[in-house]
Amino acid sequence: MPGRKRVVISNVSPSVDGGIYPAKAIIDRPLTISADIFSDGHDHIAAALFIRHKDEKQWKELPLQFKNNDCWETVITPTKLGIYEFQVSGWIDKVSTWQADLRKRYDAGQDVSTDIRIGIQLAEGLQKAATGKNKATIQNWISRLNTEKDPELRVGIATETGFAELARKCRDKNAVTVSDATYEITVDRELAGFSNWYELFPRSASREEGKHGSFDDVVALLPRVERMGFNILYLPPIHPIGQAHRKGRNNSLHASAEDPGSPWAIGNKRGGHKAIHNELGNLKDFKRLIAESRKYNIEIAMDIAYQCSPDHPYLKEHPKWFKWRPDGTVQYAENPPKRYEDIVPFDFETEDWESLWEELKSIIDYWIEAGVTVFRVDNPHTKAFPFWEWMIGEVKAEHPEVIFLAEAFTRPRLMEQLGKIGFTQSYTYFAWRNTKWELEQYVKELTQAPLKYYFRPNFWPNTPDILTEELVNGKENAHVIRLLLAATLSSSYGIYGPVYEYNVADATPGKEEYIDNEKYEIKHWDWDKHTKTFELICRMNRIRKEHPALQVIDNIQFLETNNEQLIAYLKVSELHTDTLITVINLDPYNVQSGHIKLPPALINKEIDESFVVHDLLGGDTYQWQGEWHFVSLNPYDIPAHILQLKQ
Repeated sequence: MPGRKRVVISNVSPSVDGGIYPAKAIIDRPLTISADIFSDGHDHIAAALFIRHKDEKQWKELPLQFKNNDCWETVITPTKLGIYEFQVSGWIDKVSTWQADLRKRYDAGQDVSTDIRIGIQLAEGLQKAATGKNKATIQNWISRLNTEKDPELRVGIATETGFAELARKCRDKNAVTVSDATYEITVDRELAGFSNWYELFPRSASREEGKHGSFDDVVALLPRVERMGFNILYLPPIHPIGQAHRKGRNNSLHASAEDPGSPWAIGNKRGGHKAIHNELGNLKDFKRLIAESRKYNIEIAMDIAYQCSPDHPYLKEHPKWFKWRPDGTVQYAENPPKRYEDIVPFDFETEDWESLWEELKSIIDYWIEAGVTVFRVDNPHTKAFPFWEWMIGEVKAEHPEVIFLAEAFTRPRLMEQLGKIGFTQSYTYFAWRNTKWELEQYVKELTQAPLKYYFRPNFWPNTPDILTEELVNGKENAHVIRLLLAATLSSSYGIYGPVYEYNVADATPGKEEYIDNEKYEIKHWDWDKHTKTFELICRMNRIRKEHPALQVIDNIQFLETNNEQLIAYLKVSELHTDTLITVINLDPYNVQSGHIKLPPALINKEIDESFVVHDLLGGDTYQWQGEWHFVSLNPYDIPAHILQLKQ
């Protein structure tokens, strides 16, 4: 009965595109659900949240509390992985309105006998919808109200909160407004929101020069990865590498017999996406690596690149999955004028799309069965969005613990759409945000609605494909600064090593890429080498692990500074038990000094009282007073403070 529904519900949050896509949350982490709820006139309103996990049949009702400006909210803590669904409802609270008006009239000395009779009529109407004990309780209330003769006691009975609560349970469903959509929330495990990623090429993991690395060599490196504080170890593709059009060193079109080729040119006569490059080991070896990693609280992230070399078995077995040129050759990947002859893309417009989709999903299923639960997906923006929405939905329905990281350095709307349709995390433009203004504006964009409900940013200062001018020119100092920014601005970040901790910064002329790129050759690294960057990575990840304020991203508040080379920001943990102030010198060449301004509410003291901050990076303790505080940071020493406020 629309004519009886006077309440309006809008701005339900969290929601993505009006409820078309699920919002995202982390298990056991509080989540605020809110909506604007109002009506005509001055009657009181009541509102409720109905929520359930998709595995459950029964809805749980929770009261929404009025906050301000017609906004109502409640806080839930999801305790189960998977998808929750919820609705918001609101209605005119006739009993609460009547009780409030009755009390006002009585306190003003007015005769309220007629008002009491109106309340009894309300109760009789509620009694018709009530059942069991509720019906008897309402009758008892009516009888008490009719029996009591003392005006003060009678008003006391009439305004009992218990009766208002009972009225809520017996409300007229035909007068209740329900939100237009049923909204969904995907609840992921903690690693989806707080993660430290480390990328290395397993074929370069051998300590013996000139020898192809193996999974066993990676196992031997696990103590090093643990010492550095990473909880995800990401491996580029581990599959057989194609021979046809194999690329040589530095992406040369002419490969020698010794050139190993790019791991992203997947497939040869030995197999494809469900096979393992023979020099790395076999499936048993890979499973052992996964098991050993877990002993160090590290998870193996596997690269998923939905593309083939010209030698991949799929080309013969399923030619309809690819585009063929008029001369009979298969269409290789290209981004004109760039050509990638060693890689063949799938045709997502093929008439045989259903079998293609099923096969691509089976690749994920195969590696989940092997023990992988974290996937870094290569160039997802070049594949069909409907496929990703279907595939990720199917996988997470059965395995809600699985994490998908989108490697998509592309247009903002494309990156956002990937987050909407299911990707757990995403690479970002962080590598190219250098000035204070750029960093502040970008992080504000990522941490405000609507992006914060579905887009989880992962900050990478470098990748095998990305070596920025900032790192090239700034050398070690820039590597340290970008590390500290990534690790304190975002709750998830990653580096490609060991080139990062070794401050390798030799670029291909005219390109933001490493020269002598590891994508096209096997490297021999001194895995025992020690640098300042390595030490600060270890220290920074330990701080991240110990301080919950750094384990979320949308709790950031940028602070005013009087030097544009100094960026400062405040982060407070959800339970307000951990307060950190980060100040970083953005200049890799010069000492920068200046003042930062703290909000008075942070200090929680009179402005002239002193307080103590402890530098988690440098170890020093400072006694501060007032709002403005002087800092001086040397990029050749430690170019940052991470200050814990001692309450």
